[in-house]
Amino acid sequence: MNPVLDLLLQRKSIRAYEATPVPDDVKELILHAARRAPTAGNLMLYSIIEVRDQQAKETLARTCDDQPFIAAAPLVLLFLADYQRWYDYFLYSGVEALCAERAVAFRRPAEGDLILACCDALIAAQTAVIAAESLGLGSCYIGDILENAETHRELFDLPPYAFPICLLCIGYPTQEQRERELTTRFDREFIVFEDRYHRLSGDEFRRMFADMEARRRTWSPAPERGANIGQSIYLRKYSAEYSLEMNRSVRVLLQTWLSA
Repeated sequence: MNPVLDLLLQRKSIRAYEATPVPDDVKELILHAARRAPTAGNLMLYSIIEVRDQQAKETLARTCDDQPFIAAAPLVLLFLADYQRWYDYFLYSGVEALCAERAVAFRRPAEGDLILACCDALIAAQTAVIAAESLGLGSCYIGDILENAETHRELFDLPPYAFPICLLCIGYPTQEQRERELTTRFDREFIVFEDRYHRLSGDEFRRMFADMEARRRTWSPAPERGANIGQSIYLRKYSAEYSLEMNRSVRVLLQTWLSA
């Protein structure tokens, strides 16, 4: 198989790492690859913070839904959707005065700018993931960086137009992690559509979750006894405390972005 496709198809989240640090030259290759990622208009609407301070890692291990492995990760990268750099450059370049001369409003970053910057940051992060995989490292995304907005803003001294979109832990996988089975994915028919969106029917949902429901019967004890997969995911993830906190924090971050 094409080695790139093989790498993509074998990739899995790694949450346990050997004590071996990531060499500086390897780290720089990962960061260089991330900076070569596709970007909207070549604006590079993201920034990357390498979290080196151990106390900061310990804090993240608590604030990101109590995940101790974050503190043990040899390399931790925070990806920010970042319009602050361009906004500050606009100010430095005299854009406010230019707008006044032309009798047009000076525009601040808005919702669309945030979404575009989030895309840039996530594309850069995934490029870093694949670069790390190619160098023998494993990684794990931490979406919980979207929680506890006030704490994370203070921890990293984030200005209004720098939005923490994802945290990435990277390190050399333990042997157990290397041998762990891949997680399953939904079949193609439920994910890839032609020309227009397709809403799934009840029969399609039954087929989509048939294998998962069969495996679930072997769980002991069941996470939510008597609940089906949809009810279980709703209770355990969608309406869980961490999910509610994530939505609260995103509202705070969005309000900060729009009101600056």
